[in-house]
Amino acid sequence: MTADEFSGLGPLLERIAEALEAMAPKGDATLDFEAADCFVFEPPMRLHPVEKVNRVPIGLLQGIERSRDLLLDNTKRFAAALPANNALLWGARGMGKSSLVKAAHAAVNEDARQADRKPLKLVEIAREDIDHLPQLMGAMRQAPFQILLFCDDLSFDIGDSSYKSLKAVLEGGVEGRPRNVLFYATSNRRHLLPRDMMENERATAIHPGEAVEEKVSLSDRFGLWIGFHNCSQDDYLAMVDAYAEAYGLTVGEDELRREALEWQVTRGSRSGRVAHQFIQDLAGRLGQHID
Repeated sequence: MTADEFSGLGPLLERIAEALEAMAPKGDATLDFEAADCFVFEPPMRLHPVEKVNRVPIGLLQGIERSRDLLLDNTKRFAAALPANNALLWGARGMGKSSLVKAAHAAVNEDARQADRKPLKLVEIAREDIDHLPQLMGAMRQAPFQILLFCDDLSFDIGDSSYKSLKAVLEGGVEGRPRNVLFYATSNRRHLLPRDMMENERATAIHPGEAVEEKVSLSDRFGLWIGFHNCSQDDYLAMVDAYAEAYGLTVGEDELRREALEWQVTRGSRSGRVAHQFIQDLAGRLGQHID
């Protein structure tokens, strides 16, 4: 290569360097926890502030009172920098697992505002971004806030090894979990892994029992397990009544319950999600707005 040809590469190399710098993770500089109380994690290392969180008041979550009290108490202790456990909310679909996490966060921060304390921060991370957890928790370690890290609908499929990243950051590793970070997850599976995945490991392992223990040990990293089960008809109607009263829907009690029961029959299930979907449909037919 001649001297002229080499010198001509200068501008090209500068542009490549600028592009690589723009693509590189910015580290802690992007983790601005003052921007909001709730964030969505975006790889490689960015927090997108959420101004209006999609949630319902904790008082509207009917039929899960014991689960509500357990999680709320754990969250309050963590917000006060007291010992608290990572929590796994598992069980039936549509019974308010993720709604409870967001509602508990809002309730704790309402108390914090009244007491003039620092707010609890909520960061949601997608299942697909679990591999970024070690770096994210490391960046959060020095933050001047208590941070609730939340993953909705967490589960792992056959051949997916990213669960090992989660195991390491929850309790393992030399540094351990940061004192100011707590991890909440929701899942339809109690052990987060499909049964056929564990059975496959057992069938191919030299010591089958050890293979199963390896998979089950992930859920053991959560000190608090909260189960959600299919609701009864009375619980379902209580949910409908609570929503209708909170949103001020102008409908008679008998008509409300009759239509609510007809709605759940057409859906083939009863849950908090089904109750809220019925209320949305009813409000639309009544020409009323709900927040």
